[in-house]
Amino acid sequence: MRETFDVPEGDRFMTVTEHDADDFVYGADYLGINRSDDLVMIQLTVSNTRPLEKKQALYRRIVERLGQNPGLRPEDVFINLVEVKPENWSFGMGEAQYVK
Repeated sequence: MRETFDVPEGDRFMTVTEHDADDFVYGADYLGINRSDDLVMIQLTVSNTRPLEKKQALYRRIVERLGQNPGLRPEDVFINLVEVKPENWSFGMGEAQYVK
């Protein structure tokens, strides 16, 4: 995220959730992409300040890195960005830190 998406050092907030097969449902061939049970779904909540080119570079880099370690196939990496306005963030103290 730092090298392709301009995320500052220390901006690291994440939740990792794993599901048993009975609780994990996905479209195995949606849009003609042949997914396996190794599917990883990544949802990133980000400010809506980046151009399309940065988003595409981020997708490619995530797939590349997950292909190297732990060896995921590109077909098994599903990425979704949820974009929010900068004023919709508060990192604490009851303040909107991104509002200038």
